[in-house]
Amino acid sequence: MEVILKKNVDNLGFKDDVVTVKDGYGRNFLIPQGYAIVATSSAKKAHEEVLRQRSHKENKVKEEAASIASKLEGLTLKVTTKAGESGKIFGSVTTIAVSEALQAEGIQVDRKSIKIENEPVKELGSYKATAILHKEVSQDFEFEVVAE
Repeated sequence: MEVILKKNVDNLGFKDDVVTVKDGYGRNFLIPQGYAIVATSSAKKAHEEVLRQRSHKENKVKEEAASIASKLEGLTLKVTTKAGESGKIFGSVTTIAVSEALQAEGIQVDRKSIKIENEPVKELGSYKATAILHKEVSQDFEFEVVAE
């Protein structure tokens, strides 16, 4: 079954992509959750028209994502948290903490678009993360977890 994605879906595609999925996955999950609509011929024509009208706006969004990616390149972020004497963190560092640290640096990145390698982060040290800023633009950056 072909569906048109209305939202980004991990390991499937980005918003406005036309993808082929198994019937049960589309009918029982994607469509009821509001992640997709059925790609009928009329829906595809309407979708193409919307994409055509949105194409120039998309270029502007892509340029903004590229500028944010250039700010992230080479950046080593410091995330402060409470930790014990042995270097263990009380709790864990999540994408929320990384996003807040980026905002403190003046870089706006949604926490849902940040993927941390080797999650969960439960000890002090250096870690890597990826910011998916646009479906064609993503940037790796490092962050260091330090004790308060």
